Amino acid sequence: MTIQRAEAGTRMSRARYSELKQMLDDRRREIQAEVQGKMRGVREEGSWGGKLNEVLDAVESAEADIQEDLEFALVQMKSETLNKITDALTRLEQGDYGYCFECGAEIGEKRLRALPFAVRCKDCEEAKEVAERRERQLAARRGSASLFFDM
Repeated sequence: MTIQRAEAGTRMSRARYSELKQMLDDRRREIQAEVQGKMRGVREEGSWGGKLNEVLDAVESAEADIQEDLEFALVQMKSETLNKITDALTRLEQGDYGYCFECGAEIGEKRLRALPFAVRCKDCEEAKEVAERRERQLAARRGSASLFFDM
């Protein structure tokens, strides 16, 4: 833990801690209920699409497969979000939650409500995204340049 984060952790008021903990717990319960509801539905229907005992033509079968894939991907995304929220709760207990990993500034409440597992403030996240975009562009240029050298 950096000095900034250690200092930031001691600055968090009990009111902010309680508010953030409540927000994370509420979001975790909400997502868990959604995932459990979807899993219950799968068990009751026997498949993601619920068309286990129906005779399907090729188009219906393809559509059912796509729907199953989408529903499965959604459950996976929600499970990943649950893991991130659990990590955020751990950071909250350690005093790191709600503070930017890069600059140590307090992450705004609006940002945390929209993205409860945010680890960077808006400015640092934007800077990171710009740097990643530049890196991808450079890598793409290097990749296309190497095509000419391979000939």
